[in-house]
Amino acid sequence: MEPPTLRVLIIPGLHNSEAGHWQTWLQGQYRGAKRVQQTDWDTPDLDAWAAQIQHTIAHAHSHTTWIAVAHSFGCLALARYIDQQRATGADPRVGSALLVAPADPVKFGVVHRLPHEGLGIPATLIGSENDPWMPLERAQQWATLWGARFQNLGTVGHINVESGFGPWPLARIKVDQMIREQQRQRRIERAHPLEFHYAV
Repeated sequence: MEPPTLRVLIIPGLHNSEAGHWQTWLQGQYRGAKRVQQTDWDTPDLDAWAAQIQHTIAHAHSHTTWIAVAHSFGCLALARYIDQQRATGADPRVGSALLVAPADPVKFGVVHRLPHEGLGIPATLIGSENDPWMPLERAQQWATLWGARFQNLGTVGHINVESGFGPWPLARIKVDQMIREQQRQRRIERAHPLEFHYAV
């Protein structure tokens, strides 16, 4: 059996992440990193965007586990995708997630279509005190609902090019930590296969 691989999955928000965006920089930091491509970057259709995440993952090797890095509306699409997969008993194949400056589900009328009982994976949500797309208090609430660690980055806007975020070493640090944790978990599972077999 081919050993599992870890890859980084970039999930941009509305209008995609341009050349100077931290997501584009981050994608270039990892060999094999993949970007989800939307058919319409200007229309925030939650189910269509979640379907594109599913399409991207389904067309990769079945032994791939993804470290998802989402921004803005991409965070909501990722949460929707994970919730849909788990509802059908499917493995979303996302091992952990970095959710940066998520868009406010209230603004887009999608609160009822998002999970409210955890994502089921290790996740970190990074918010801002003056993000025009999501009040800080609501970002904290969604982090709690999704079972994600929360980090307040301060008064830094929407954490995009407009607010000065091109190359962003903190994102690289967070993703590296997630990769190391996934690798550690795999070593534990290999060392104690029977425990994990009977725990399922």
